[in-house]
Amino acid sequence: MPGDPSSQTFYEKMYAGVADPWAFATSPYEHYRYTRILNALGQRHYQRAFEPGCSIGVLTEQLAFVCAHVEATDISTIAVSRAQDRCRALPNVIIKQGGLPDQIPDGMFDLIIFSEIGYYFDRETLVSLAQELFNRLRSEGMFLAVHWLGVSPDHRLTGDQVHELLEATILAPTRWERYESFRLDCWSRA
Repeated sequence: MPGDPSSQTFYEKMYAGVADPWAFATSPYEHYRYTRILNALGQRHYQRAFEPGCSIGVLTEQLAFVCAHVEATDISTIAVSRAQDRCRALPNVIIKQGGLPDQIPDGMFDLIIFSEIGYYFDRETLVSLAQELFNRLRSEGMFLAVHWLGVSPDHRLTGDQVHELLEATILAPTRWERYESFRLDCWSRA
């Protein structure tokens, strides 16, 4: 994939060429990953969740059933349009165009899903972004990160490197899960 994987243009080209470039809606890997994410959330019902990098909204749609309010963003306007169509019947979901680290919704969250996006940032930006997101967690809020463990020329960091940088925070780790293809870790604000 040519281009800068941190630019909006890169993603617009991806979504213009293929409706679901990473097969989020059809891939068995993605469906298994979603199941593990929802399992990690437990039986708790979350008041306000933030999902940056929501793509076409497959996980966003599922989060709507465990959260009173879900705010999701994606850097691609095409992806946002597809996610909005997918979640149109869900009044508790708001999806807007926006990229990290500059466009984080105002206010506090009790759940942040950081899924498959950390490796597109350089180390310094990721550490700064993570701190900003952690500061937006309410007391006892959960930060869930999940990343593929493979290698891509589009990634600046590996999935393990992303999680190692996230581990160096002041939040309390609450869950570590490692699978053949991805890693899922959770932190909580005590």
